[in-house]
Amino acid sequence: MSSGTGERDDVAVGAPAATRPLGLALFLVSTAQFLLQLDFSIVNVALATIQREFGVSAADLQWIVTGYALPFGALLLLGGRVGDLTGHRRLLMSGLALFGVTSLAAGLARDAGLLIGARFAQGACAALVAPMTLAAVTDLYPDGPGRARALGIYQGATAAGATTGIVLGGILTSFVGWRAIFLVNPPAIVILLLAMRRLLPKDARHATGPDRGARGRLDVAGAILVTASVAALIFGLSQGQQRGFASPLALVPLAAAVAGGAAFVLVERRVAAPMVPLAVLTDRARRVALAVTFTVGAVVVGYVYFVTLYMQKVLGFSPLEAGLGLLPATLTVMVTAMLLARRAVARFGAGAVLAAGLVSIGLGQAWLTQLSVSGSYLVNVLPGVWLTAFGMGRLFPTASVLATARVPSGDRGLAGGLYAASQQVGMAVGLAVLATIAAARTRAATAAVHLPAVLGTGGSAANTALVSGYRLSYLVSTAIVAAALVATLLFLRTARN
Repeated sequence: MSSGTGERDDVAVGAPAATRPLGLALFLVSTAQFLLQLDFSIVNVALATIQREFGVSAADLQWIVTGYALPFGALLLLGGRVGDLTGHRRLLMSGLALFGVTSLAAGLARDAGLLIGARFAQGACAALVAPMTLAAVTDLYPDGPGRARALGIYQGATAAGATTGIVLGGILTSFVGWRAIFLVNPPAIVILLLAMRRLLPKDARHATGPDRGARGRLDVAGAILVTASVAALIFGLSQGQQRGFASPLALVPLAAAVAGGAAFVLVERRVAAPMVPLAVLTDRARRVALAVTFTVGAVVVGYVYFVTLYMQKVLGFSPLEAGLGLLPATLTVMVTAMLLARRAVARFGAGAVLAAGLVSIGLGQAWLTQLSVSGSYLVNVLPGVWLTAFGMGRLFPTASVLATARVPSGDRGLAGGLYAASQQVGMAVGLAVLATIAAARTRAATAAVHLPAVLGTGGSAANTALVSGYRLSYLVSTAIVAAALVATLLFLRTARN
């Protein structure tokens, strides 16, 4: 499979490279992506404080998290297509401005209902921005080594945002107050927008012929179906995780997601300007990249979730200490994505780098199956998170290169939406499945030793039950990564034939 290293390395949109400060433009786009990931994780540390201040129930509290994730995941494809029709730069800046306004609303919310509503609005605005950040990178850099390097930096910013959110959330909540986790966004966004207006190339008119995405009309039926289907899927999975998958609140939306997905496929085959043009998905490398991104997204979300719980509930770390415990993983992803992934692709090819990334992630997950009640951070946690992070740093930039390669400019927003949606939906599926598996094992271990139903309050027996659930989740994750590796190796074999 070609790595695309023989392509031109100049500017695809706007003025030539010599007159455009590409590095600054890339920094601005990556910073926007950093902010989105920051807001995904920063709120988790503040949940207990918010619950005490507003007196919100546990069932309603989870909507502060789900209220962001649900519209974000559901609207990514629509956001990507709207950007193709209206202009990537225009929607990126408009979405960022709205994200700043909704962040301000969240920070000033006077009750839990207003805060949850603001989080829904934040997630919807983030879904407009995320596909445009990736589209902006591909607009700035055409296929080739320049884009590979740029996407490595972009993915490094994504990883940095996730962990920075945990650490910064702990600091702000402890020393300033929970409202600060939202109020930091507006001033940063104002500065970003002013700089973007000067440094990002204006949207260019798209070419005629095959590059016809911006001239098409929005497939309204397809947009409604795919948005409703993904929203139903994420909602059903979240309810299944909380209430059990036999609950009507889980079964009904999951069935609706399947029916809506089937209807979407039928509609897409019949309309003249489909929401997801078939040509975008005919590229085999792109399909593999999206499938691997989905799979690894499912594994990574569980890996962070359970290792954070292990550090706090078993090792006795504070939330801030747990965030700092993930810092080596973040630094590893950043360094690997920015400095090593592109060179590895140029030397060995994208498919081989994907496979190597999966091997490293699989080894990391296998290491974490050995968590124990008497374990330590240095022995039980750090090697597993480092191996996983090293694989992520190679895999995600490579997958994003393959997912965006050879995409016409009028479909780059959609390609960004597909890539982001594959990761986001994978995370929703992975967390629901892995958390359910871990909870079932913990309940079984609890019953075996006659422990109280509520765990995590101390005691070696309670911790033993918790750890048994964590270990099983990592064992399942290892198997998932192994299956993805086999599929990738088969793809490599057929690609050579």
